[in-house]
Amino acid sequence: MSESKTADRVVELDIAKPIWDRCFMVAPLVLVGTLDEDDSLDLAPKHMAFPMGWKNYFGFVCSPRHHTHTNIQRTGEFTVSYTTPSQVVYASLAATPRFSNGQKTVLQSFATFPAKAIKGEFIEDAYLFLECRHYKTIDGFGDNCLITGEVVAAYAHPDFLRSSELDDQELIHDAPLMAYLPPGRFATITRSNAFPFPANMKR
Repeated sequence: MSESKTADRVVELDIAKPIWDRCFMVAPLVLVGTLDEDDSLDLAPKHMAFPMGWKNYFGFVCSPRHHTHTNIQRTGEFTVSYTTPSQVVYASLAATPRFSNGQKTVLQSFATFPAKAIKGEFIEDAYLFLECRHYKTIDGFGDNCLITGEVVAAYAHPDFLRSSELDDQELIHDAPLMAYLPPGRFATITRSNAFPFPANMKR
C-alpha cells in the first residue's frame, strides 16, 4: 500500500457539535407538500431527501416539531416536487416562518396543481413529481427523524425525461438541474460527464 499524503494534511473536526456546515456538499432541493388540518397547503423545502433504495420509496429528514411531520402523521400522505434553478426564490419563500396564528400566507401566491392518487398539491414548473403514502417514520436521529413513503404515482416534465434519442449531456444542458450546496448556496448544473463504471458492475 502506498504511503498516504492525505492523512498528514486532514483537519480533525470537533464532533461535539454538528459537522455539516464545515464543508459544502451537493444535495437536491425538493418541496414536500402536505395538508394542514383545514386542508390548506403546506410546502416545506428539504435537502436531506433521497430515494430509499432502488424500488419506489422516498425519504427525507424532518423535525417532529414541524407541520410537515404532524400533517403526514395525520393524513398518511405527502407530495414531492423537485425544483428547478428558476424556482430558487420559491424554495426560499417556502421556508418562511408561520405567523403567530399558524398561517403561512406566502404559499397562497404559489401556482400549484393537484395530485391524482392522493389528496395533495405540487408546485408548478418543477420537473419531477412524486405522490407518496407514508411508509414509516424512524425517530432517534438527535432532534430529527426520517420520514419515508411509498411512491404511488409519479410524473415528470417532458423536457427532463431521458431518451435513447437524446444524449444525456445534451439533456442536462438543455434542461439544467438545481443543486443545493448546504449550508446556504446553490448551483445550476448544465454540464456532466459519463461515470466510468467498472465492466459488468451490478447494483
